[in-house]
Parts: sequence; structure tokens; C-alpha cells
Amino acid sequence: MTWSEMQPLLSEACWDTLYMVGWSTLIAIVGGLPLGILLVLTDRGGLLQNVLVNKVVGQVVNVARSLPFIILMVALMSFTRTITGTTIGRDAAIVPLAVGAIPFFARLVETSVREVDGGLVEAVQSMGGNTWTVVRRVLVPESLPSLISSATTTIVALIGYSAMAGTVGAGGLGDIAIRYGYQRFETEMMWITVAILAVVISLIQFAGDYAARGLHRRGGKSGAAPRLRFLKSREPAVADVGKVA
Repeated sequence: MTWSEMQPLLSEACWDTLYMVGWSTLIAIVGGLPLGILLVLTDRGGLLQNVLVNKVVGQVVNVARSLPFIILMVALMSFTRTITGTTIGRDAAIVPLAVGAIPFFARLVETSVREVDGGLVEAVQSMGGNTWTVVRRVLVPESLPSLISSATTTIVALIGYSAMAGTVGAGGLGDIAIRYGYQRFETEMMWITVAILAVVISLIQFAGDYAARGLHRRGGKSGAAPRLRFLKSREPAVADVGKVA
């Protein structure tokens, strides 16, 4: 197979892979971020401590994470058909990709949020901040560099999942590698596909690491502390003004 014949196939496969990974990543972040924060808040000593809810949610996440992706795809076929009207193609592949990625990302979020200094949480609470304020002002901003690294890890995992999805008719680079590299013995096509995947993953990992390091240098892990100290230092002054008046 010549390059002129391979190029359109590879271009379409790349766009299909990016389409599947992009949408499933977005859904995974939207679903996994609040789920991971909920696991932290409802744990023992959390702001919304509820052991029963924590155990139930944690068990659901564990079960979903334990399923191999290829089995998850088969198990979700009926659900996928209900959502998209079909079980093949890139749109259908987004459903199992997102369902598999949500618990994966949720556990990474949980780990990231647990690393936040508890003293910052207590400081916000002492100033009258509620749970939503703690989440919005402390937990998410302070764990943002780690959350970006977690999102990067999730994207890399989804690229691998999308390649597996390609073996059952989802399209993308995995489908090209199987159809041409394995079934038709087009070795060149297979290795070009491997090289493209390696380059894409390397670029995504580099971008994620760069963004996480940039936020960390700008105070992603301790930027809230000076703001909280400033607020604390302002409180006595405001009180003194009230007394003078």
C-alpha cells in the first residue's frame, strides 16, 4: 500500500480517535470531578461525613473500575443502543469510554483533593465559609495542578481504550491497525499507526505536565494561604473600625 493510499485512511482514523477521546474526556471530567470530591467530603472526618454514602459510592466506583474495558463495552451494548441508536461507530464508542473513564478519573480526583492542606479548610470554615465555599475556594484551586495531571493520565488511558474499541467497529487508529496491520498483513500501516499513537500520547503528556508545572510554580499548592492570611489580618482592622464608630 502506497503512502497516497494510506494518508486518507490515517487522517480519518486520527480524527475519529480524537473525536472519541475528546468527548469521553469531557464527560469523564464532568462526571468524575464531583464524584471524586463527594468521596472526600463524605469520608470519615469530611465536611459532609456520611459513611454509608461513602461506602456505597466507593463500592460502585471500585466495581466499575475493576471491569476490563472490552467486557464493559459488551455489557453496555443495550445502554449504548438506547443512547445512540447503534453499537458501532465512533458515537457509540463514546458511551463505554465515558462510563469507564468516570470512575477512573474520580479516584484520581479523590487522591488529588486529599492532598490539600487541612489547615486551609479550617481557616475558611473559621471565617464562616460553607462546604461549597471550601470546595470552590480551597479544594479545587489548591489541587488544580494535580487535577490536570490526573486529567492527562485519563486522556492517555482513553486513547488506549479507544484503540480497543476500534477492534469492535468503533473506528479510529485501533481499527486501522487491526484491519490493515493484522488482518491484511500491511506491516507498514501497523507501525505507522503505532508511531502516530506514540507521538500523540507524548504530546498530550508533555502538555499536561507543562500546564501542571506552570500552575504549581504560580502557587497552585499554596496560593490560597496568603489570601487567607490577608483576610484574617483584615478582620481585626474591620472590627476596630466598628468599635471606633
